[in-house]
Amino acid sequence: MPAEHFAARFSHRMRAFADDEDGVWAVHDTACERHAKGENIYLLSIGDPDLPTLPSTIEATIDSLRDGRTHYAPGRGELRLRRVIADIEARASGRACDPDEIIIFPGATNAIYTTLACITDPGDAVVVAEPMYVGYDGIFKALGIAKSVVPLDAQAGFRLDPEAVKAAVTSDTRAVLLNTPGNPAGNMIDAETLSSLASWCRDNGLWLVCDEVYSMITFERRHVSLRRAAAALDNVVVIDSLSKSHAMTGWRLGWTVSSLDMAERLLDFTSATVFGCCQFVQDAAAFALTNDEAYIADVRDEYRKRRDYLCGRIDAVEGLSCVTPEAGMFVMMDVSGSGRDGAMFARELLDRHDISVLPGAGFGPGCGQFVRVSLCQPVEVLAPALDRMERYMNECRRAKKR
Repeated sequence: MPAEHFAARFSHRMRAFADDEDGVWAVHDTACERHAKGENIYLLSIGDPDLPTLPSTIEATIDSLRDGRTHYAPGRGELRLRRVIADIEARASGRACDPDEIIIFPGATNAIYTTLACITDPGDAVVVAEPMYVGYDGIFKALGIAKSVVPLDAQAGFRLDPEAVKAAVTSDTRAVLLNTPGNPAGNMIDAETLSSLASWCRDNGLWLVCDEVYSMITFERRHVSLRRAAAALDNVVVIDSLSKSHAMTGWRLGWTVSSLDMAERLLDFTSATVFGCCQFVQDAAAFALTNDEAYIADVRDEYRKRRDYLCGRIDAVEGLSCVTPEAGMFVMMDVSGSGRDGAMFARELLDRHDISVLPGAGFGPGCGQFVRVSLCQPVEVLAPALDRMERYMNECRRAKKR
């Protein structure tokens, strides 16, 4: 007799996803549900640019579609796009870059996943700085790898201590994962630190993977790529994308730059799991990257304006503080002066004043007193949101006095 009900069985790796202890997206999800119902919610909890994709890029994409560019693409990615990226990498690093050293992926997250899948086994460990991009944890869980966390020094502008990175390495460590400019703190790792870590990792048989997705959104100083700083590149993988810089998050297009040997491994893996990216999206990316100089300058100026306004308002509110980010589209705000941790602060801010921010605990256990505030809204939206936030802080102070 057949069983009355199918007994679902899932893999061991799915157990890692069973419990979301931090509930990092709970406030954001609630905010989105309320927003979808027509409520006036200030969504400052996600890094999806409000700026439009360059109109000429959209027109170029339509032309590509009309030209029939809707078929399978090479596993490595379209040669035209890889040549464009190779040229950008060569100019940024000051060293030659072969288009075959580049592999195209459907987004930087998939590029990071594939890279770590090619260099780690279940049970291995990766050293990563905290606060870290919230999406890294899901990748680690999916691959069954552990993380060794190195806290960034918030008092020093979230500076990375290379000696702390070295101290976090154990016999299980296979790679160090850097993020510069960083999400969520907007910190940048200087050339000397990158060079030192690259040499040390190579000497100790470790991969050094660098997520440089925010490389084009910097303010007071230019981004330094790991490919420029490292003396040798055989243990180095750099990951980038145009999701944030070109307001193309939904287009899903990222890439890796590595040695030819590593590129072959990445190609093998992505050929088995993704089987290439859309031709017309790659055409759009190639167009965007070759016609973006004025656009990127405008993007930087807009995010700088928003950053300066937001940080100025935060520092003027008793009980709140922040480190002014050097890059990116987020501000980490210290809310310890409110008498709440980041999770409670975020919940109450949404419940009482219709503002959605992301609790800091999702970026690492040492970030519990922070929330991340997005710059993906114009000053005209940030201003009333900060007015409400200030009222909330006044409520918190009154509650303390009772």
